[in-house]
Amino acid sequence: MGRLVAVSLLGIALALLGERFWALRNRLKASRELESIDLPNCHLIKGIEAGSEDIDILPNGLAFFSVGLKFPGLYSFTPDKPGGILMMDLKEDRPRALELRISRGFNLASFNPHGISTFIDEDDTVYLFVVNHPEFKNTVEIFKYEDNDNSLLHIKTIEHELLPSVNDLVAVGPAHFYATNDHYFSDTFLKYLETYLNLHWANVIYYSPNEVKVVAEGFDSASGISISPDKKYIYVADLLAHEIHVLEKQSNMNLTQLKVLKLDTLVDNLSIDPSSGDIWVGCHSNGQKLFVYDPNNPPSSEVLRIQNILTEKPIVTTIYANNGSVLQGSSVATVYDGKLLIGTLYHRALYCEL
Repeated sequence: MGRLVAVSLLGIALALLGERFWALRNRLKASRELESIDLPNCHLIKGIEAGSEDIDILPNGLAFFSVGLKFPGLYSFTPDKPGGILMMDLKEDRPRALELRISRGFNLASFNPHGISTFIDEDDTVYLFVVNHPEFKNTVEIFKYEDNDNSLLHIKTIEHELLPSVNDLVAVGPAHFYATNDHYFSDTFLKYLETYLNLHWANVIYYSPNEVKVVAEGFDSASGISISPDKKYIYVADLLAHEIHVLEKQSNMNLTQLKVLKLDTLVDNLSIDPSSGDIWVGCHSNGQKLFVYDPNNPPSSEVLRIQNILTEKPIVTTIYANNGSVLQGSSVATVYDGKLLIGTLYHRALYCEL
C-alpha cells in the first residue's frame, strides 16, 4: 500500500512538472517565428554594443540610454565591463551617443543599470531615476542631470524590502516613483521556481520618502511601466502574460485596474508619445531564444504601436520586426519628432527616421 501511494504521488508530481514545463513554453512563445517588417531609414547606433535595455527622452530631445545590463543566466557581449548611461541629442543633424560622466563617490565598477525614468521639477531641474543591480542586488539611484557639462550628479540610493526584484520605474516626483517587481523573491533560485510554477506574485510599488506600499499585484512578470500624458493612468507590461494593464491613479497614489490588453508577444518596456498618447512597445516574439542565446538562431526584435488604448478597440500595429539579423532582443522603442529609437536587452540599438 505504501509503495502504491509513493508511486501515485510521484506520478502526480511528474504530471504537474510536465504541465508547468509546457505552460512555460507557451508563456515564452517558444515556437513563434517572426516575419520581418523593415523600415527604410535606419542605422545601428555607434557605441552601443552590449544592450540598451531602456531609453527615455526629454521634451528637448535629449535621449538617455541605459546600457550594459547583466543578469544571472542572461547573455552578455561584454561580461567584464560595467554598465553606464549614454545620451544622444536628437535635435542634432547627426546625433551621436556619448557616455555621461557620473560624479565621484558613486560605485561605477558595480553599476548595472536596468529601467530608467526622467523627471523635470518645477525649477526645471532634471532628475534621472535608474534601477540598478550592483552585484545583482536591487537599488534605485537618483541622479541630477548637469547640462552645463553633460554629467550626472548622484543624489541618493534607495533600497527597500518592497523592492526585491525591480525591473522598471516611472518617476512622478523628485523622490517619488512607481516601480515594477518582476518577481516576488530576490534569490535567483527562488525566482526561477516562481517563474516555473507561474505563481503570479509580481507587483507594482509606490515609493515616496514618507510612504512605500504595494499598489497593484497578481502579475506573472511585471516589466515595463509608464504614465499617460495627462498623468491619470499608469500602464504596466506583464512580460510572460503578454498583457498591458491600464490602471487609474488615485489621489492617494493607489492604482485601480481599468482594463487589460492581451497581445501575442512578450511585452517589455513601454514608452508614451506625449503628443498623441500612443504607446510604443519593445517586444520579444520568442522568449526562449532570448534567454537561451544561440548566435546561429538569435532572438528577434519586434516593435508595436498601440493607439487609443483607453477605447474599446485599441489599434495595434507592428511597426518593425527583424529576425535577429540586424537587431536582437528589442526591449524598448520610443519616438521623438519623427525619429524612432529601438533598444535591446543585450545587443545593439537602432536609430530610424520615420
